[in-house]
Amino acid sequence: MAALRSDTAAPAQPDRAGDGPGAVRLRVLRWRDARSRPLDDWLAEEVPVALQYNGVSHAVMLATPLDLEDFALGFSLSEGIIAEPGELYDCEVLREPRGITLQLEVATRCFEGLRERRRSLAGRTGCGLCGTDSLDQALRPVPPLAPQAGSRPVASRAIARALRALRARQPLNELTGSVHAAGWCDAEGRLLLLREDVGRHNALDKLIGALARAGADAGSGFMVVTSRASVEMVQKAAQARVPLFVAVSAPTALAVRTARDAGMSLVGLARGDDLVIYSGEQRIALEASPSPSRSLIPT
Repeated sequence: MAALRSDTAAPAQPDRAGDGPGAVRLRVLRWRDARSRPLDDWLAEEVPVALQYNGVSHAVMLATPLDLEDFALGFSLSEGIIAEPGELYDCEVLREPRGITLQLEVATRCFEGLRERRRSLAGRTGCGLCGTDSLDQALRPVPPLAPQAGSRPVASRAIARALRALRARQPLNELTGSVHAAGWCDAEGRLLLLREDVGRHNALDKLIGALARAGADAGSGFMVVTSRASVEMVQKAAQARVPLFVAVSAPTALAVRTARDAGMSLVGLARGDDLVIYSGEQRIALEASPSPSRSLIPT
């Protein structure tokens, strides 16, 4: 597995600040304490990103224009367009005045399968299934996760450790206050990879792509996200073969049913030392904190 940075490293600096692709500085007027004053504020960028496969338009998503190669690969994998990273032959990023086009070249077999699906997405922030033209496509089955021989349960303290690291390692959100993050951690809760985006599912796609590009074994760790766990996010994580998915907000009922069908462990309302296990409790070892916080589950 490729070497990845852990949460013991110095927090990432917002080097994409300034009038760069991640955030822009704009003049605003703030009203506070019954006084107004002009000031400069940082706002996250959000641009249309079109994905073209072998010259054919497939999807347009509104996304933060960072880590686009990760996004292209992760989207292709999590949507089942390609089965492995090697089936994406090339990714060319074309920046235009009105947005960005990702020109992707995939294996002929993958492109033929994509054409058969006849799927056209019109994406916008917070929407992961827009334009899907059939119920079968919206609720596509994911292959069940096979038990990993010799794997030990993830301690609840490791999840709490991951959540603390997640809060500390979001430079773009610290700057703008308006983006989501998705992180991948090892079994001890060390945060090794993180991606940010205005769209929660875009951040997850970027993370999946980054894992694939790093040659990491996604099944050896778990994912944490700063959003709720919706069904499309569970589908994407299961497609990436991630056994444990942790969200700071609650999942939907459909997300829980999908996780159970896939044999995935799904945790929601994970805040501090508290969490709720919705599926796959056998993968999580609950440990009492030295100073336990109030449980999120009513007694």
